[in-house]
Amino acid sequence: MARVLASIKVFPSDPSADLTRLKAQIQKRLPGDVSVMFQEEPVAFGLVALIADLLMPEDADGKMDEVENTLRSTEGVSEIQVVSVRRA
Repeated sequence: MARVLASIKVFPSDPSADLTRLKAQIQKRLPGDVSVMFQEEPVAFGLVALIADLLMPEDADGKMDEVENTLRSTEGVSEIQVVSVRRA
């Protein structure tokens, strides 16, 4: 089964946000068939964004929309930006 790798930039709502806690919240809320790895990327003025590399099944209809909505609705997330989506 083919998989999709999506890189999504997650901006916290507060520059002083606890990124460890935010990562745990995101991981907990994602569907079970989606795995995630995080990187931290300094943006500006002390703000650090998370780059979430998400691996998910390609054949699941609407999975990307579900993941995006989950990220947007996570407490502590200001906005998200899809950086790339490709087959893995």
